[in-house]
Amino acid sequence: MAWTITAEFVESCSCNMLCPCWYGEQDLMIMDQGWCASPWLIRIESGTSNGVDLGGCNVVIASYFPGPTLFDGEGTARIYLDASTSSEQRGELEAIFTAARGGPMEVLGSLVSEWLPMQVTNIDVTEANGTITAQVGEFGSIKSTRMVNEAGDTVTLHNAGFALVWNFDGKTADMAPSTGTRWHDPDLPQQWDGRSGAVGHFTWNVP
Repeated sequence: MAWTITAEFVESCSCNMLCPCWYGEQDLMIMDQGWCASPWLIRIESGTSNGVDLGGCNVVIASYFPGPTLFDGEGTARIYLDASTSSEQRGELEAIFTAARGGPMEVLGSLVSEWLPMQVTNIDVTEANGTITAQVGEFGSIKSTRMVNEAGDTVTLHNAGFALVWNFDGKTADMAPSTGTRWHDPDLPQQWDGRSGAVGHFTWNVP
């Protein structure tokens, strides 16, 4: 079933900056704390699936991996959708982001052994001065601040494995530490604070 999405992808992670998973080398993906957990915010700009308009939807995916590397799998994950989404949008978004419809999400899906039931809650997103914040009901908050150098230029990462897997525009991601991110979903095996993070932009098409 064909679908397409153009979106901003905001990644936050419990590892120190920069999370080793970004490099795409399995032997390097050793988690700082012996485990890794992450909430992702996906801000959909435009998209359709099965005739349903997905533009303007916000999706959050929180995942926990017991480690010691990402490719050991056995992850637990949950999708959170904004209360403003319709039942039709929820059905399409859940199918896409649990990898039931193929596409780049199959990478995450292959490592997740348990998808917790989807949650519908308020997702309030704001952006100012290079910082993106999202409050996801009572489950947690995301804070992502783009890193700049002494000249005021955004620090970017090119051609890293993570950017290739998620098909980021230009194979580039902006470095964005996530200090201030906190996640406390009681159904996930771990609660955590954010450290590492990045922001990218993608267009996914599945014919």
